[in-house]
Formats: sequence, C-alpha cells, structure tokens
Amino acid sequence: MSQENNCEFCDIIKSKKGKVIFEDEKSVAMLSPRPFCHGHIIVMPKQHFTIIEQVPDYLMAHLSKIVNKISIAVFEVFQATGTNILINNGINAGQKTNHFMVNILPRKENDGLDFQWNSKQFNEEQMSTIEIKLKEECSGIGDFEKENRKPINADKEIQKIDKEENYLVKQLNRIP
Repeated sequence: MSQENNCEFCDIIKSKKGKVIFEDEKSVAMLSPRPFCHGHIIVMPKQHFTIIEQVPDYLMAHLSKIVNKISIAVFEVFQATGTNILINNGINAGQKTNHFMVNILPRKENDGLDFQWNSKQFNEEQMSTIEIKLKEECSGIGDFEKENRKPINADKEIQKIDKEENYLVKQLNRIP
C-alpha cells in the first residue's frame, strides 16, 4: 500500500471535502482542517510528497507563486499586518501529517501567537566551520528539475495564409 493510500490530505483532495479556496491541475489551497489561527490556509501539491526534498523543483516554484498570491489575498481579506509562511519539514520540525504543505497564517498585532526564539551565540571558528561545510554541500545548486512538456496536439487543421490579405506577410515581403 502506497503512502498516498494512507494520506489524510490525499483523501481530502480526492473527495473534494476540504474548504478549497484555490485549485489548479497541480495544487490545491484550502482552509486548514485544524487551524492554528483564524484564516489559516494550507497550500499543497495534489500529488503525494511527504517532505520538501521530494517535491520537484518546478512544482516547488509553482507552489511558491500560489503562496505569494494567496498571502496577498490574506492581507486584504483579514486586514492582516503580517503573515507567517511556514513549512514544518519532518517530524522533528513539527510536521504532523505525511503530506507536504505550506502554511499561511494571517497575523495582527497582539494576536497571541508567539513565534519568537532566542538566538544562539557561536564563536567565529564555529561559524566558519558551518559556512565551509554548507558552501561545499551547496556547490551543485543551480541545475533545477524541469517539468516534462506535454506533446502538442497536431491534429488541428492548419489554415493557409492568404498573402494578399495578411498585413504582416506583406511587410515581410518588403524586406530586401
């Protein structure tokens, strides 16, 4: 049995039982069934992925565009003065479901939500070591997965262009 068959959110997507606010062929955005705050929205791919590392680059880019546009809508609808855009990636990061999603949380002053953390202090040697290791690991970034293009249906009848009536063709014919 695949993980998709055990996924609560794949079931919600297939059954269309969620409070969907946006949907296209690749993704869905809906009100969270377990909201953290008023207006909590989740954006996720329709295809099952558990964590961000499994999501293809082209799909992540698509999801990012949708999150951006929905965040703008959240500012307007809720008169929010901020948003938290959160990805809980893995159990130790607080991920409670096995379907990758992006959370959009409308924020207002004194809303009672606390996402503050205390910074840790590292010495220069520790920071340099971390920097070197991360630079090495990230050196291959730049080659992104591309979406496989769907074939174009060439069954449509091709229309002939009447050179006498087509202004653009006439212009091209004037070029020496």
